[in-house]
Amino acid sequence: MSELRIAVAVVTMGNRPAEVDALLESVAKQDLAPDRIVVVGNGCPLPEFAERLSLPGEFTSLELDDNLGCPGGRNAALERLRAFGDVDVVVELDDDGLLVDADVLRRVRDLFAADDRLGIVGFRIADEHGETQQRHVPRIGKSDPLRGGYVTGFLGGGHALRTAMLDRTGNWPAEFFFAHEETDLAWRAVDAGWRILYAPELLLQHPKTSPARHAIYYRVNARNRVWLTRRRLPLPLIPVHLGIWVLLTLARTRSLGGLRAWFGGFLEGLRESAGERRPMRWRTVWQLSRLGRPPVI
Repeated sequence: MSELRIAVAVVTMGNRPAEVDALLESVAKQDLAPDRIVVVGNGCPLPEFAERLSLPGEFTSLELDDNLGCPGGRNAALERLRAFGDVDVVVELDDDGLLVDADVLRRVRDLFAADDRLGIVGFRIADEHGETQQRHVPRIGKSDPLRGGYVTGFLGGGHALRTAMLDRTGNWPAEFFFAHEETDLAWRAVDAGWRILYAPELLLQHPKTSPARHAIYYRVNARNRVWLTRRRLPLPLIPVHLGIWVLLTLARTRSLGGLRAWFGGFLEGLRESAGERRPMRWRTVWQLSRLGRPPVI
């Protein structure tokens, strides 16, 4: 097989110009140059990056008229790359992330080249002090963020996707806007026979954040969880999954406003169409459970 061709995709809303510059500069310093770079302005204009920065490979910018959310913006980047037809792996990076090490893209290429069934590689995300938030570790409980291996999910902030897998599973669920889109794609990938690898040696530096910083977090998080279960789980597991998360939400959420928004989103997810229903096989349920995360938790 010929050498895998790597692309880098970044989606931005235009409110972090200095961070995007720093991210692209860290891409330019990689010891394996990407074959293509695409930056998507998610409902915003973009500056002339290529004229200001010495970017490797073929550079493309794409300005969307509306903010399509994280998954919608990533889909736009993927569609632009598909039009070229010469990319095997797409590395997607948050616009406020930074590749600290210069060998990240080379390591990504080598991981995919060594395993034909590897569909997704998740990066380790750590702040400027080297700390990884527990929610960024794709395992249940207080797991060591430096322990790699096969997992059931991945982090949206920094990851790599094999395009052959996307051809089989389909794109990101754009209607989610944000929250749980990674789980939807991960479950489809595992159900189609692909592996997901958490590779902590691939570091993306990223500021420490809370998902609740978004005003619509509680509502969208609940709505998308209901949609996720309706789309992907066998019928007997849907009430189990949702029941567990109702109890967890009641135990964890300290804000009455947050609880009202969450249950409003929960009802919205039940009332509104979840889109396609393609439930995973029971064999996939067992496989996810063996990897440490049954799809009810």
